[in-house]
Amino acid sequence: MIAFIVKRLAFAILIMVGASLFSFLLLNLAPGNAAKAVLSSERADDPLVDEVEFFASQHGLDSPVPVRLARWMGMLARGDLGVSLRTKEPVVREFMDRFPATALLAVTSMLAAVVIALPLGILSAVRQHSLLDHGARLAALWGVSMPDFWLGLVLILFFGVKLGWLPTYGFGQPEHLVLPALTLGTGMTALLMRLQRSSMLEVMGEEYIRTARAKGLSEWRVISRHAFRNTLIPIVTIIGMQFAHLISGVVIVEQVFSWPGIGHFLVDSIYARDYPVIQGFVLIIAFFFIVSNLMVDVLYAVFDPRIRYDKRGGYGGV
Repeated sequence: MIAFIVKRLAFAILIMVGASLFSFLLLNLAPGNAAKAVLSSERADDPLVDEVEFFASQHGLDSPVPVRLARWMGMLARGDLGVSLRTKEPVVREFMDRFPATALLAVTSMLAAVVIALPLGILSAVRQHSLLDHGARLAALWGVSMPDFWLGLVLILFFGVKLGWLPTYGFGQPEHLVLPALTLGTGMTALLMRLQRSSMLEVMGEEYIRTARAKGLSEWRVISRHAFRNTLIPIVTIIGMQFAHLISGVVIVEQVFSWPGIGHFLVDSIYARDYPVIQGFVLIIAFFFIVSNLMVDVLYAVFDPRIRYDKRGGYGGV
């Protein structure tokens, strides 16, 4: 197991380097003037040419791309993600100031999705072709097909404007979390429910399930200890990957609800062409994906004793 983790971490370093190079080149080779964009975002009128040139010189934006790339890679080697061109604050500090709001939204959405989807998927599979099953499948199809931005606007219109039950923007109170979490978690709930149902249906036809029933075990014990446990591998995989997607994909939801997280700040930085923030945030989000995938691989061996990792760092013994 340790050899496997060390090998994955070595690959993670290569992936992080590749992500940093890709984000840097994509931004710095794109047309447009970053200095002018940053200055324009801070004032109502267009900046003067002298101001743009001074700002570019002050922050090294007038240097050739290879020089800027070497400077960026040197900063990364020291663990420095740079300073925001707009706020003049370190990128790491900007991320840490806004990450708790994004993490709260993502974790709440994920927990709600798991609590709702897994029991509903199990019941839908156990009562296949029942009214509950048809209703759950229809709701899941609706949830998967619903764009986040459209669902968020509908929830704002209905619960915020028409009924006045919930606030449509803001941060700090539990009621502020309801609509954004519902918007972000709907698609995840539908995806998990469909996966749980299909996995349960596949497992319920296996020989060991019939053997467990033949031994006289109660239906609840057959489902909870034998069937559900053997559906956890695909469920854990999706949860791990989708959680990283939630952390990086809250951009739309945070924009719709003015949620003060990393997604909202990243969009503002993209509009202003704040290179250090964009490059740093891309690197941090790549790190979340790597850690999430590594945790999923480790949990495989926890939930399924047949899965082991050999000394060479690969899968072994199923």
